[in-house]
Amino acid sequence: MSLPRPVVLSFAASDPTSGAGLQADLLTIASLGAHPASVITAVTAQDTHGVQAVRALDADLVAAQAQALLADLPAAAFKLGVLGSAANATTVAAVLASHPRVPAVVDPVLASGRGDALADAATLEALRERLLPHATVLTPNSLEARRLAGAAADADLADCARRLCASGCRFVLVTGTHDAGPEVVNTLFDAGGVVRADRWRRLAGSFHGSGCTLASALAVFLARGLEAPEAARHAQDYTWRALEAGYRPGGGQQVPDRMFAPR
Repeated sequence: MSLPRPVVLSFAASDPTSGAGLQADLLTIASLGAHPASVITAVTAQDTHGVQAVRALDADLVAAQAQALLADLPAAAFKLGVLGSAANATTVAAVLASHPRVPAVVDPVLASGRGDALADAATLEALRERLLPHATVLTPNSLEARRLAGAAADADLADCARRLCASGCRFVLVTGTHDAGPEVVNTLFDAGGVVRADRWRRLAGSFHGSGCTLASALAVFLARGLEAPEAARHAQDYTWRALEAGYRPGGGQQVPDRMFAPR
């Protein structure tokens, strides 16, 4: 019997806190009524304060996981997070290339909230060269958008988005969590410029996993057949509500409560 819900496949690193990473993706996807499938790309040692260690899985094992899953489960969307290595980025790009009709949300996680590096120079280059051409929506924060575009730290974000779209992304959703002000402004761009800009009241405190939550939610709404601008709005609303209901399971950052909706 087929599942009465779309399958969303996440490629991501494991986070033992479940605040971010693969576990956060699975929680988000399940809470929104889709079926979560997963390919582990790396294993981390981390807590709610930061990341102590990252070890990427071999690219052959990443490919084997994806091959086994996709031979059995009909993925309706892909979500990409931390990939762990340039080899893994290349492997995942090949998977996306073989499924060109499946929308892909690429969350280019380059560092933890504390600033711990999660992608080296080779992985960053593989993201640019291999993955961006297959991205339906890229979801960088302002820091990541500038790094991916090879721009200065104060470069205009609209120009960065144009460069990223020229690399092959259909849409770029730049989040404003790292900018100052009472509101967080998230802006969706395509090759023609701004598609929509959404403003959200800035919540107090620091959160672990907000980007993972947004990207996973966006993948679910794309899997349900929404166009990117509408999917982006729904995903932001879900994420803001999860953050508003956030809590601190440990001594560090807050985590989004992704199960607020089922309750």
